[in-house]
Amino acid sequence: MASLNVGNLGEYLREQRRNAQLSLRQLADAAGVSNPYLSQIERGLRKPSAEVLQQVAKALRISAETLYVRAGILDAERDRDEVETRAVILADPTLNERQKQVLLQIYESFRKENGFGVGETAEDLGEGAAEERPSDTDVPSDTAVRGTRTAGGSDAGPRRTAG
Repeated sequence: MASLNVGNLGEYLREQRRNAQLSLRQLADAAGVSNPYLSQIERGLRKPSAEVLQQVAKALRISAETLYVRAGILDAERDRDEVETRAVILADPTLNERQKQVLLQIYESFRKENGFGVGETAEDLGEGAAEERPSDTDVPSDTAVRGTRTAGGSDAGPRRTAG
Protein backbone atom coordinates (compact mmCIF):
# COMPACT_ATOMS: atom_id res chain seq x y z
CA MET A 1 0.00 0.00 0.00
CA ALA A 2 1.25 3.46 -0.85
CA SER A 3 2.02 5.88 1.95
CA LEU A 4 -0.43 8.66 2.58
CA ASN A 5 0.28 11.90 0.83
CA VAL A 6 -1.93 14.09 2.98
CA GLY A 7 -0.52 17.38 1.66
CA ASN A 8 -1.74 16.61 -1.87
CA LEU A 9 -5.05 15.40 -0.45
CA GLY A 10 -5.51 18.57 1.61
CA GLU A 11 -4.85 20.86 -1.35
CA TYR A 12 -7.27 18.84 -3.46
CA LEU A 13 -9.98 18.92 -0.77
CA ARG A 14 -9.61 22.68 -0.37
CA GLU A 15 -9.91 23.14 -4.14
CA GLN A 16 -13.02 20.93 -4.31
CA ARG A 17 -14.59 22.71 -1.33
CA ARG A 18 -14.02 26.10 -2.94
CA ASN A 19 -15.40 24.85 -6.27
CA ALA A 20 -18.51 23.72 -4.39
CA GLN A 21 -18.65 27.20 -2.81
CA LEU A 22 -18.69 25.78 0.72
CA SER A 23 -17.00 27.20 3.78
CA LEU A 24 -14.85 24.94 5.91
CA ARG A 25 -17.57 24.94 8.56
CA GLN A 26 -20.33 24.09 6.04
CA LEU A 27 -18.35 21.14 4.67
CA ALA A 28 -17.48 19.91 8.16
CA ASP A 29 -21.17 20.00 9.13
CA ALA A 30 -22.26 18.25 5.92
CA ALA A 31 -19.59 15.55 6.32
CA GLY A 32 -20.21 15.05 10.03
CA VAL A 33 -16.67 15.87 11.12
CA SER A 34 -15.40 18.67 13.32
CA ASN A 35 -14.32 21.96 11.80
CA PRO A 36 -10.80 21.81 13.35
CA TYR A 37 -10.31 18.21 12.15
CA LEU A 38 -11.27 19.10 8.58
CA SER A 39 -8.98 22.12 8.74
CA GLN A 40 -6.09 19.88 9.81
CA ILE A 41 -6.81 17.49 6.92
CA GLU A 42 -6.77 20.39 4.46
CA ARG A 43 -3.46 21.61 5.87
CA GLY A 44 -1.93 18.13 5.60
CA LEU A 45 -1.61 17.65 9.36
CA ARG A 46 -4.03 14.71 9.68
CA LYS A 47 -4.41 11.39 7.92
CA PRO A 48 -8.15 10.78 7.55
CA SER A 49 -9.65 7.29 7.53
CA ALA A 50 -11.39 5.88 4.47
CA GLU A 51 -14.70 6.40 6.29
CA VAL A 52 -14.03 10.10 6.84
CA LEU A 53 -12.95 10.49 3.22
CA GLN A 54 -16.17 8.82 2.11
CA GLN A 55 -18.24 11.23 4.22
CA VAL A 56 -16.34 14.23 2.83
CA ALA A 57 -16.69 12.94 -0.75
CA LYS A 58 -20.42 12.52 -0.29
CA ALA A 59 -20.73 16.06 1.11
CA LEU A 60 -18.73 17.43 -1.85
CA ARG A 61 -20.59 15.19 -4.33
CA ILE A 62 -17.36 13.82 -5.71
CA SER A 63 -16.02 10.30 -6.07
CA ALA A 64 -14.73 8.72 -2.86
CA GLU A 65 -12.35 6.71 -5.07
CA THR A 66 -10.70 9.94 -6.16
CA LEU A 67 -10.06 10.88 -2.53
CA TYR A 68 -8.77 7.36 -1.77
CA VAL A 69 -6.26 7.68 -4.61
CA ARG A 70 -5.23 11.15 -3.46
CA ALA A 71 -4.77 9.84 0.09
CA GLY A 72 -2.79 6.83 -1.12
CA ILE A 73 -5.39 4.33 0.10
CA LEU A 74 -5.91 3.01 -3.45
CA ASP A 75 -2.95 2.32 -5.70
CA ALA A 76 -2.65 5.42 -7.84
CA GLU A 77 -1.60 3.47 -10.93
CA ARG A 78 -4.50 1.01 -10.83
CA ASP A 79 -7.66 2.35 -12.40
CA ARG A 80 -6.18 5.82 -12.80
CA ASP A 81 -7.97 6.45 -16.10
CA GLU A 82 -11.30 5.25 -14.74
CA VAL A 83 -11.02 7.32 -11.57
CA GLU A 84 -9.96 10.42 -13.50
CA THR A 85 -12.77 10.01 -16.02
CA ARG A 86 -15.32 9.70 -13.23
CA ALA A 87 -13.83 12.69 -11.42
CA VAL A 88 -13.99 14.87 -14.53
CA ILE A 89 -17.64 13.97 -15.10
CA LEU A 90 -18.54 14.62 -11.47
CA ALA A 91 -16.65 17.92 -11.38
CA ASP A 92 -18.24 19.36 -14.54
CA PRO A 93 -20.19 22.43 -13.38
CA THR A 94 -22.22 22.55 -16.62
CA LEU A 95 -23.98 19.25 -15.86
CA ASN A 96 -26.70 18.69 -13.30
CA GLU A 97 -26.62 15.72 -10.90
CA ARG A 98 -28.98 13.59 -12.99
CA GLN A 99 -26.89 14.14 -16.13
CA LYS A 100 -23.71 13.23 -14.27
CA GLN A 101 -25.24 9.97 -12.99
CA VAL A 102 -26.53 9.06 -16.47
CA LEU A 103 -23.08 9.68 -17.98
CA LEU A 104 -21.45 7.53 -15.30
CA GLN A 105 -23.93 4.72 -15.96
CA ILE A 106 -23.25 4.86 -19.70
CA TYR A 107 -19.50 4.93 -19.08
CA GLU A 108 -19.73 1.87 -16.80
CA SER A 109 -21.89 -0.03 -19.29
CA PHE A 110 -19.33 0.57 -22.05
CA ARG A 111 -16.52 -0.61 -19.76
CA LYS A 112 -18.44 -3.79 -18.96
CA GLU A 113 -19.25 -4.34 -22.64
CA ASN A 114 -15.52 -4.12 -23.40
CA GLY A 115 -14.65 -6.64 -20.71
CA PHE A 116 -13.77 -4.31 -17.86
CA GLY A 117 -15.88 -4.53 -14.74
CA VAL A 118 -15.73 -2.17 -11.81
CA GLY A 119 -12.10 -2.01 -10.73
CA GLU A 120 -10.85 -4.42 -13.41
CA THR A 121 -8.06 -3.54 -15.80
CA ALA A 122 -6.49 -5.41 -18.69
CA GLU A 123 -3.72 -6.57 -16.37
CA ASP A 124 -6.30 -8.05 -13.97
CA LEU A 125 -8.05 -9.98 -16.75
CA GLY A 126 -4.93 -11.28 -18.48
CA GLU A 127 -3.74 -11.08 -22.07
CA GLY A 128 -6.35 -10.43 -24.70
CA ALA A 129 -8.80 -8.94 -22.22
CA ALA A 130 -9.42 -5.93 -24.38
CA GLU A 131 -10.21 -7.98 -27.50
CA GLU A 132 -13.70 -7.78 -28.91
CA ARG A 133 -16.14 -10.11 -27.27
CA PRO A 134 -19.57 -11.10 -28.48
CA SER A 135 -22.33 -9.38 -26.60
CA ASP A 136 -26.06 -9.09 -26.79
CA THR A 137 -25.57 -5.93 -28.88
CA ASP A 138 -23.79 -7.87 -31.64
CA VAL A 139 -26.96 -9.73 -32.66
CA PRO A 140 -30.16 -7.74 -32.87
CA SER A 141 -32.60 -9.35 -30.47
CA ASP A 142 -35.56 -9.11 -32.81
CA THR A 143 -33.90 -11.23 -35.51
CA ALA A 144 -32.63 -13.75 -32.99
CA VAL A 145 -35.99 -14.20 -31.32
CA ARG A 146 -38.59 -13.67 -34.05
CA GLY A 147 -38.88 -14.81 -37.61
CA THR A 148 -39.64 -12.48 -40.48
CA ARG A 149 -43.18 -11.39 -41.19
CA THR A 150 -44.97 -11.38 -44.50
CA ALA A 151 -46.64 -8.32 -45.96
CA GLY A 152 -49.92 -9.45 -44.40
CA GLY A 153 -48.36 -9.51 -40.95
CA SER A 154 -48.23 -13.29 -40.45
CA ASP A 155 -45.08 -15.19 -39.56
CA ALA A 156 -43.21 -16.62 -42.54
CA GLY A 157 -41.76 -19.48 -40.49
CA PRO A 158 -43.22 -22.96 -39.94
CA ARG A 159 -46.58 -23.24 -38.20
CA ARG A 160 -47.91 -25.88 -35.90
CA THR A 161 -51.40 -27.10 -36.37
CA ALA A 162 -53.57 -28.98 -33.91
CA GLY A 163 -53.99 -32.45 -35.01
